[in-house]
Amino acid sequence: MAEHIFTLTASWPGGRNSVGEIASGQLQTKVSIPPEMDGPGVGTNPDEMLLGAAATCYIITLAAMLERANLETSKLTMTSEGLVDVTNGVFTYVKITHKPTIVIPSTYTEKQERQIVRLAEKAEKTCMISKAIRGNVEIALEITIDYE
Repeated sequence: MAEHIFTLTASWPGGRNSVGEIASGQLQTKVSIPPEMDGPGVGTNPDEMLLGAAATCYIITLAAMLERANLETSKLTMTSEGLVDVTNGVFTYVKITHKPTIVIPSTYTEKQERQIVRLAEKAEKTCMISKAIRGNVEIALEITIDYE
């Protein structure tokens, strides 16, 4: 069994509206509470980082699955949205919606297109971050297939 350890260091000067710093591998940035939550909005924040982790894990997993299936794409882009509910002052990350757009050759058959959609759905179920948050945060897909 292989194991991988990822390390992040954090520095926080104190107080809710302070600005801290994090570093992990190639990621080095300032962090604070976002303006939507009455914070200073400097650098990134946990909400963006959770969305970023889920989105990048999903799109990389999808790209790898398409490659293994020998299904070329001309372009693979995505928008992801995170929904945070605030009830009685309690913030809860409720839902992430990934909206991948997969551009494929016009020569692909209907069968190949169905296979791409199945792989897009499977990528969400097998992505490491999706599995880590499953049961706590709903993950939805809105898949678009375009032809070049």
